[in-house]
Amino acid sequence: MDLKLPLISTLLAVICYSSAQQEGNECIKANAKSCGECIQVGAKCGWCTDPEFLKQGEATSTRCDELESLRKRGCSGAKVENPRGSQQALQNKTVTNRNKGAKKLRPEDITQIQPQKLTLSLRSGEPQSFNLKFKRAEDYPIDLYYLMDLSYSMKDDLENVKNLGTQLMLEMSKITSDFRIGFGSFVEKTVMPYISTTPAKLLNPCTGDQNCTSPFSYKNVLKLTSNGQEFNTLVGRQQISGNLDSPEGGFDAIMQVAVCGEHIGWRNVTRLLVFSTDAGFHFAGDGKLGGIVLPNDGKCHLENNMYTMSHYYDYPSIAHLVQKLSDNNIQTIFAITEEFQPVYKELKNLIPKSAVGTLSANSSNVINLIIDAYNSLSSEVILENSKLAEGVTIAYQSRCKNGVTGEGEMGRKCSNISIGDEVSFTISITAKQCPKMGKPETIKIKPLGFTEEVEIALNFICECDCHKKGTENSEICHKGNGTYECGACRCNEGRIGRHCECSTNEVTSEDLDKNCRKDNGTDICSNNGDCVCGTCECKKRENPEERYSGKFCDCDNFNCDRSNNKLCGGHGRCECRVCICDANWTGSACDCSLDTTTCLASNKQICNGRGTCECGTCKCTDPKFQGPTCEICPTCPGVCAEHKECVQCRAFGTGEKKETCERDCSYFNLIKVKDRDKLPQPGQAFPLMHCKERDANDCWFYYTYAVNNNTEKEVHVVETLDCPAGPDIIPIVAGVVAGIVLIGLALLLIWKLLMIIHDRREFAKFEKEKMNAKWDTGENPIYKSAVTTVVNPKYEGK
Repeated sequence: MDLKLPLISTLLAVICYSSAQQEGNECIKANAKSCGECIQVGAKCGWCTDPEFLKQGEATSTRCDELESLRKRGCSGAKVENPRGSQQALQNKTVTNRNKGAKKLRPEDITQIQPQKLTLSLRSGEPQSFNLKFKRAEDYPIDLYYLMDLSYSMKDDLENVKNLGTQLMLEMSKITSDFRIGFGSFVEKTVMPYISTTPAKLLNPCTGDQNCTSPFSYKNVLKLTSNGQEFNTLVGRQQISGNLDSPEGGFDAIMQVAVCGEHIGWRNVTRLLVFSTDAGFHFAGDGKLGGIVLPNDGKCHLENNMYTMSHYYDYPSIAHLVQKLSDNNIQTIFAITEEFQPVYKELKNLIPKSAVGTLSANSSNVINLIIDAYNSLSSEVILENSKLAEGVTIAYQSRCKNGVTGEGEMGRKCSNISIGDEVSFTISITAKQCPKMGKPETIKIKPLGFTEEVEIALNFICECDCHKKGTENSEICHKGNGTYECGACRCNEGRIGRHCECSTNEVTSEDLDKNCRKDNGTDICSNNGDCVCGTCECKKRENPEERYSGKFCDCDNFNCDRSNNKLCGGHGRCECRVCICDANWTGSACDCSLDTTTCLASNKQICNGRGTCECGTCKCTDPKFQGPTCEICPTCPGVCAEHKECVQCRAFGTGEKKETCERDCSYFNLIKVKDRDKLPQPGQAFPLMHCKERDANDCWFYYTYAVNNNTEKEVHVVETLDCPAGPDIIPIVAGVVAGIVLIGLALLLIWKLLMIIHDRREFAKFEKEKMNAKWDTGENPIYKSAVTTVVNPKYEGK
């Protein structure tokens, strides 16, 4: 089991390396037959146009390779086709810095997004990025259209809305000086089966003596106007209507408001649609209940400000509404009663740039609702783009207020933006491939709910520049059987071969196969290729970096000698199974360096003049010398004295280098032994020097110095000093010992005397206290005996 784990790890590493190589060189793997095909593979790929670039047996597709690989294979930079993408701003007007109260500008003169128009040239796999600025201009014009449900349940709401015009004008003047308001109403389709079809009911659908107008789908009551009083007057003339089911036909009305721009009077400014109701809604499919099966066509059908096709087209779907609202830059505010809040909140999640507010029972809070919703909508910017061409992708990165950034879907938007704030986005557009026919495409990017947009023209780089210089029916391509372009022949239909020299009908000819057998052998192209037109075209390996070549595909670039598990030691290239070494390298695996700088000794001589430099390493010819540059002589005189101070400070913490020991004496490994017998002895594989040195206290210490086979310096030292005792020291030591003994005996006698005196005093004190005690002879007054005597009255003593 212990052996299997390393083997498995090694195998996985090899597999991962091979996989990385295959994935890394997508250029060769693509098998591109022309320069145009090559550059569409990826941004790393280039095409060599040098006519002499290909070796025998190499297919035309091997001209396509990574740029660095082409250079290593001998293709000069001037011969490599590698077109790059570019960008150019065609309209780049700066955003408007406008303050409220400044000179009034026309809406078309206000710029909130920059740039406005640019063109990008896209190379496959190479992203083109640009910055987009957005700034909400202050005092920006606003168009608001109030769309109201006039079914009977909204009767009290209508009374409050009749004065909405002038009041809303007053409030909105705090936000903008250019505000317009319009009004429309809706009820329901008149052909639905749950609406009475009797003439009387159609004229007055309300019960009792209520006077109601006949039901209708949608009516444009007032085109957008800056006259608030006109709004009040026309709305004041409106009457409620009725129907018998709760859901209303509001989606029909929203669709017409969105697409009938001329009838409504929308300008290219901020467009707000306030949708007010106390009921749910019908959507696509519900029209079938009334026999209406045609889907809504999303077109304007207003005549005399009335929707005339409600009986003909079904209700629109939610997705259809979302598209039309977005196309016409309309932001929707749903003013809904409490009962239907959950329904419209779910609808809001499906409609970008929309808001939901809770409408009071009689719409008395509608102005505050509109102001709050507008502030909420204007505080968020969300970018959207038109449909992208096939193979084109787009990525967003936002830089919002207070340094907040976002990527992915969050990179499309910025929140908590006040009017006048500026935010920016980095947009990257990448083409994965050329679209069909390579025709230019146009995409548009805009903030949701705004009319301004960025128009981007996309041009695709699908061919190389050398393609334009191609020669049709060139003589180089076998008597005009192909177009010579970018250093290679692009064969006409029905022709094959490097020079289009064969017809597809001649490929399997036996005579041609003979030219693909080496030395008249049996193997075609050495079993490493296919015979095409009498010429070997070598097979491709799973690893794109590995190639067969040669007239008979008998050469390759991966079966050369290796060193340190690297082909040609990593210092050369493999050609036809022989290493071609880089400068200053030699050997069959290019593992021998010709650089002698590593062999220079401190005296600037090669190997100290005592050896030869082979492959960057000294081979010492003098047996007494060793080390990387033959400068170390462990057995030479003076070696012991040279290392004495360092051994002394490291082993015993003494000597002249005691203070600088760590700095000056860390050049050898120190091993301590118990006695001299444990020191290394001569006869080892490397020279050894025995040393005996004396310190300042006349103590001897013993050690050995050597340089091992790994050129590491080693010192073995006896861990104890050998300090002989001199005759003049003995009497002094004996006297000191005798004095210490006498002092000890004197102290012991004094301690014994003190203890005897202390004990006698304590005993006398005890006897005195004993004589003074009075309680020992008396009786305890509360003492009761534990024995009870009972006399038997019948007992007579017998």
